[in-house]
Amino acid sequence: MPVSLAPATAPDQSDRNYVTALARGLDVLSCFRSGEKLLGNQDIAKRCGLPKSTVSRLTHTLTLLGYLIHVPDEGKYRLGTSTLALGSAMLSGMDVRKLARPLMHKLSDLTQTEVALATRDRHNMLYIEHSPSPLPMDSDLNIGTRLPLGTTAIGRAWLAACPLGERQQALAYLQAHAPDQWAAVEQQQHQWPQHQDSPHPWLTTSFGDWLPHVNAIALAFSPGRGLPLMAISCGGPSRLISSDMLLHRAKPELERMVRRLQQAIYRA
Repeated sequence: MPVSLAPATAPDQSDRNYVTALARGLDVLSCFRSGEKLLGNQDIAKRCGLPKSTVSRLTHTLTLLGYLIHVPDEGKYRLGTSTLALGSAMLSGMDVRKLARPLMHKLSDLTQTEVALATRDRHNMLYIEHSPSPLPMDSDLNIGTRLPLGTTAIGRAWLAACPLGERQQALAYLQAHAPDQWAAVEQQQHQWPQHQDSPHPWLTTSFGDWLPHVNAIALAFSPGRGLPLMAISCGGPSRLISSDMLLHRAKPELERMVRRLQQAIYRA
């Protein structure tokens, strides 16, 4: 299923200003996920839900523009330098990452957990900063990683904290495009704040809900300055990081870290 930094709501088909061809091109680019180097037209067509002939025209155009690179020996495509330029420009504009980085490293050291900063990307959470655990965890998570919105602590923190109307739109998107995630949050949403007009922090958990052997907690916050709602998580494999440790030792440290980050953002 495609993911991108495009708005998460479904387009209004009656919107005369909506450019379908542009949206399809962006969907093609967003098919590439963290750790994937090459995709063929058939792979992209399946993820986008488009005819292969349409995808072939889109990949040809995107290759001419430098957003994709064709690899003849494989008959597939990889992301081009024009895409890298866009991503680099976006990340460099997020000063919150620079402010969060030392605080995240400190939290990792104090709790012996992996710490991540992410924001929503349709039915996923996109890592924009990451601090590995001091413990050997054999994790392949890093900046650019996408995790499910509905089954991870970091995604649930975003859902719980965002304004009610935005949450309802996100849940409707999950129900339509990621029913497995919708089923995971359907029974939880009644626990979250139901009447709010502005982001409100709400600690969330995922103890084996995303992956059976992974535990995590998370808290969301608003960085302001036109940036989207973000969330920070800490966790790791359950053999090393117990749910009890996260709730009793890591929770106060995570809450303190988020408060300090918000203060640093305010002063910057």
